[in-house]
Amino acid sequence: MGNYRNFKLVAYFVAQATARVTRQELEKQLSFFEKYLRLDKVYLEPWRGELASHEQVEMCREVFHAHGIEVAGGLTTIIPTPEGAHSKQRLFNTFCYNDPAMRAKLKEVSAFIGGHFDEFIIDDFFFTDCCCADCVRERDAFNAAHGIADGSWQAYRLDLMRRVSEEDVIAPARAANPNVKITIKYPNWAESYQETGYNPAQQRRLFDMVYTGTETRDPVTTDQHLPRYLSYSLMTYFENMWPGHNGGGWFDNFDTHITEHYLEQAYLTAFSKPREMMMFCFQSLYDNMYIPALGFQLDKLDALLDHAGNPVGIACYLPDNCQGEDNVQDFLGMVGLPVVCTPYFPEDARQILLTRSSACDPEIVDKLENWLKRTGGDAMVTTGFLEATMDRGMQRLTSVRLRGRHVSCDRWRVEAAGQENRCAYPMGNRPVTLPVAEFRNNATWAVVKGIHGEESYGLLLRDSYCDGRLWTLAVPDAFPDFYHIPAEVLSRIRQAMPVNGAWLEGGARISLFAYDNDAFVLYPYVMEGTQRSVVRLRVKGAKALALPCRGGRRLEPLYIQDGEAVFEVEAMPGRYEICRVER
Repeated sequence: MGNYRNFKLVAYFVAQATARVTRQELEKQLSFFEKYLRLDKVYLEPWRGELASHEQVEMCREVFHAHGIEVAGGLTTIIPTPEGAHSKQRLFNTFCYNDPAMRAKLKEVSAFIGGHFDEFIIDDFFFTDCCCADCVRERDAFNAAHGIADGSWQAYRLDLMRRVSEEDVIAPARAANPNVKITIKYPNWAESYQETGYNPAQQRRLFDMVYTGTETRDPVTTDQHLPRYLSYSLMTYFENMWPGHNGGGWFDNFDTHITEHYLEQAYLTAFSKPREMMMFCFQSLYDNMYIPALGFQLDKLDALLDHAGNPVGIACYLPDNCQGEDNVQDFLGMVGLPVVCTPYFPEDARQILLTRSSACDPEIVDKLENWLKRTGGDAMVTTGFLEATMDRGMQRLTSVRLRGRHVSCDRWRVEAAGQENRCAYPMGNRPVTLPVAEFRNNATWAVVKGIHGEESYGLLLRDSYCDGRLWTLAVPDAFPDFYHIPAEVLSRIRQAMPVNGAWLEGGARISLFAYDNDAFVLYPYVMEGTQRSVVRLRVKGAKALALPCRGGRRLEPLYIQDGEAVFEVEAMPGRYEICRVER
């Protein structure tokens, strides 16, 4: 593939540097990177609010080529207010696409980049939040023409950015170079796309490739509060959206205060089996301590991926333009459920996860019912999903009802699988507030309950439907409270949804990534409160676990019970391990 066997390592080079860097400075900067890692490709950007000259673009390209580095183009769609024009309130100086002068500049820049490169990528500022008088007028006209009475922006912006994609980027670039291939990079804030005009449903039919933002940064001190599992799950979403056309994962070093938090973005991106791993950006990473650390890990990740097949897992259905329970699937991934995402209803999956976002599909209840009848599989639905679909026929599938009540619990009742009379009563380290999921006893069965005083409340509830099982999960009001649910509870939730016959027994802040060749990657996160520990991996039908990155070492099971082998695996925060099941 390049300097690494399983991915290309690439970097993004921003326009301000393209416009000003000297040959001598660029050679010096490259020597730093080459000391620690092996670049395959650079995306060289001529425009980010200013346009680099033809001579500067060609000089930079010449230097990279001399070092054996492939060069493609880049475009960031931001623009300062044109001289003499009225200033608009625009986040990050993104374009107003009802401003003729701005759109003319975008066409000019697209033609310039198309004329210089056979391939370029659009950075994730290709959206609009402009609410100027012109944009409000055009929104109102669009809504009136399409019978939209609520004054919302979503449909208008989706249509606007589809037209801008075709008219202002693709058409002028291809007029300058009919062979140019254009990639659109989507940001990490997937559940907000439609509100600002990002339109994968239609744009994936226009562009040649997509690319995925996998930057998660510090979830506490930044405004995005994105769980780190997103660096993996969003990659699976775009790969399943358009197989073979997800160009890679893009992560950066901004707002990361701990080295491992930067590296974790790279780890989880790699676990998704990317074509490219993009470092943003060349300038911020030059002379940066993250680069030696990343370079040390890249060969280890490459060796791990030699033994990993294609990602599989519990299929979380996120239809186009959906929103609801933002990122709850990633919090579940952070507590050990192997979740992969897809914009298509997962007809052939054996385990599915449906959240409030899934309920944006108006036919979802019928699809779920038919899936349970046909597959006999396990479907887990969140209380948010249930709340959004109760008036659409969910009464056919469960007796669970939501009445708007909430309760805080720090003690739990966990029933052993298949042994209704054998229960454990673990204590949590703090109260967790849940929606009260009322249910009819013996019509629905509570497998896990939270206890408050003399009452208990369902956390994990089971219904049978034909040959299938429907699991309802009461989602905490604050999703990070999943981390404060005891290990015995989390283990029972995982046991309900095994992938490849395997599930993880242990606490929170750990992920299990599954592959179609019976391989698993175990990764405990570097987070407050995480410590070195031993977890158990339970695998149906396994004889041993091979550790291929440990010199051929094998793990024998502690014991085998009812055909399920139990293995103990060391879990060190910040250290990943790949295991292959021997059957």
